[in-house]
Amino acid sequence: MAPNRSEGLLAEGIIKNFGAVSVLKNVNFEMRSNEAIGIVGPNGAGKTTFLSALAGAFVPDSGVISLYGEDVTAKDASERCKLGVVRTHQIPKPFGGMTVFENVLVAAFYGVNVDQETAYQYTLDSLSLSGMTEIANRQAENLGLLDRKRLELARALATQPKILLLDEIAGGLTDAEADELIVTIKELHNRNIGIIWIEHIVRVLLQVVDRLICMNAGEIIADGDPKTVLNNSQVVSAYLGGAAE
Repeated sequence: MAPNRSEGLLAEGIIKNFGAVSVLKNVNFEMRSNEAIGIVGPNGAGKTTFLSALAGAFVPDSGVISLYGEDVTAKDASERCKLGVVRTHQIPKPFGGMTVFENVLVAAFYGVNVDQETAYQYTLDSLSLSGMTEIANRQAENLGLLDRKRLELARALATQPKILLLDEIAGGLTDAEADELIVTIKELHNRNIGIIWIEHIVRVLLQVVDRLICMNAGEIIADGDPKTVLNNSQVVSAYLGGAAE
């Protein structure tokens, strides 16, 4: 069932060109606010560009993006963050010279424009939820990859998102590390935070998402039940290279 336009995130006719290269070609997408959606596709399919469009990193050349019935096409990332849409980045870049706690506090204070006491509480909650309380006083630049990924997630959570956009947050992790992260993301989904998650590690996505989208050459070529999508002939040809087990 398609969501009511006032209930979630909607993208209609999104087109984005970089010079002569057409990266997004009339993409249409809709989600309920509490869905968990995975996005897969080959390199260069337009996945990260699409996530960036939803996050407000740029204004598309054509099309409309709306959030809970409000047109947010022209709103930038900071404005959308305050409305409840926030993203993580594939390559975590913590603020240098700051502790883990200070990194998250900055996100809480400036991401949603709250008073210091509230920002402090948001920070503590986010550190606890992301499993970083015990290393809150560690210098962020000294963290290993898993903890950098957790910090990226904690900073996003400190802005109190309604919809969380994840860009390959499990990328580069071992299977055991990815499994640790899955536990946290499942908990976020259980708390009715909507999730749109780009990931190449399909087994990771399948443990969390309710719905799977495959993109190829700037278009959505399949959208629906994860197992059905993975066995779609277009998806197999474009991405998997063989039938899914």
